Amino acid sequence: MDLNLDGKRAIVTGGSKGIGYAIARALANEGVHVVIAARTAEQLESAAEALSRETGRRVLAIPTDTGDDDRVRTLVERTVTELGGIDILVNSAATPWSPGASTDLAGTDDETVHREFDIKVLGYLRTARAVAPHLTRQGWGRIINISGLGARRANSIPQTIRNIGVSALTKNLADELGPSGVNVTVVHPGLTRTERLTARLTSEAEQSGRSIADHESDLAHNTLRRVIDASEVADVVTFLASPRSVAITGDAIAAGGGVPGPVYY
Repeated sequence: MDLNLDGKRAIVTGGSKGIGYAIARALANEGVHVVIAARTAEQLESAAEALSRETGRRVLAIPTDTGDDDRVRTLVERTVTELGGIDILVNSAATPWSPGASTDLAGTDDETVHREFDIKVLGYLRTARAVAPHLTRQGWGRIINISGLGARRANSIPQTIRNIGVSALTKNLADELGPSGVNVTVVHPGLTRTERLTARLTSEAEQSGRSIADHESDLAHNTLRRVIDASEVADVVTFLASPRSVAITGDAIAAGGGVPGPVYY
């Protein structure tokens, strides 16, 4: 299926590694010119060079802290200048939820909740606010927000709040921007194979003497009983970024290999 993405222009925040990097790669392989944004300039430049060599597309690195509204506006202005416009925004810039972090009421302090909400929910709001006028003016666009299946489980107060916040933001944007031809969706990955997870499992395997595959299998509690790879999440996002996805907006798409038991409708 031709996704009709050739020549489109995208910003992917959090694009230097993990799911964001996989999404940038998938979009570029479909012919999209991509700006990747993240806070660490050196790692970002290296990622952009690697993606450009691999895909043959323009992949630009613009260091950005999405916690800073001025930096976000500069990101969008530079993208429009360098690429001649903007068609797609993928919000993926967020700190991963760390194993072992406090999950109970007593251990949940104000600072943690504020930090998680600012990085993920307000960060996504800032980028969407800066991009939306360009998309509505041209009468077409896509915004895809990467959240997480923590939105559907009470694992911890900060994690659930930030992920549900992204879902609420998505629906509000979809209803407002839809009449102007802009689709907005949220994707909920579950546990995903990224560089970070691979490094963690490698360390655990070295300590235990068991294989990485065995450790990964221990974590695979989804319907498929295997860990979903970042590239597989990227495939879902790439479809949602395309004109082919016009029938989907304002909704949450789970990309975690299925949750056994509950019925979501």
